[in-house]
Amino acid sequence: MNVAVVVFPGTNCEHDVKHALGLLDIKSELVFHLETDLSAFDGVVLPGGFAHGDYLRTGAIARFSPVMDSVAALAQAGAPVLGICNGFQVLCEAGLLPGALVANRDLSFICKPIHVRVESATSVLTAATEPGAVLRIPLNSYEGNYVADPATLDELEANGQVLLRYCDEAGNPTEPANPNGSERNIAGVANAAGNVAGLMPHPERAVETILGSTDGLGLMRSMATFLELAGATP
Repeated sequence: MNVAVVVFPGTNCEHDVKHALGLLDIKSELVFHLETDLSAFDGVVLPGGFAHGDYLRTGAIARFSPVMDSVAALAQAGAPVLGICNGFQVLCEAGLLPGALVANRDLSFICKPIHVRVESATSVLTAATEPGAVLRIPLNSYEGNYVADPATLDELEANGQVLLRYCDEAGNPTEPANPNGSERNIAGVANAAGNVAGLMPHPERAVETILGSTDGLGLMRSMATFLELAGATP
């Protein structure tokens, strides 16, 4: 499997993602946002950071970068597409994922480990995990508050498109365990096909014991597992 890790001006987590994928023997290449052809890749990761300085809105300018047409084409073809933090925001702005990310409930930047519970294991983000698993991974964002209209939220729930939910250490999705005010404690979602997914926490920062957790490995491995389950060769 060969993954394109897209780099926008202001992206700052691309090397973290590349390192995490390397630990799993998943080949990856850094691709600048001006690239217009991703046909040589099996999947795409949009990493975290501050694409184009987060001017206007997070992801609002990145959504129009030349590379995004090719990202959309891969998504349409069923290839794995993953957005982490700022990448999640870009995917929502591009209409590849439902909902939006707005300022955190307390209007403060959050930088701390949090817990999330796996809700569905049928996506590019969670195919190598088990439903109900509680993961400890870092959260680093100011605009990480996931919002959508009630009908969209109900549809996501009914279709199993809610992938991760903020929870306490025991796995309970309580209000105190919700760090940013996200609707229904949602930390990650997928499209209807499950091949496009986004999450606010950073699994690539939880892949080695020295980092305090290896709980992100299953999430990062899921791109390859998703392809395997779909019958493709990673």
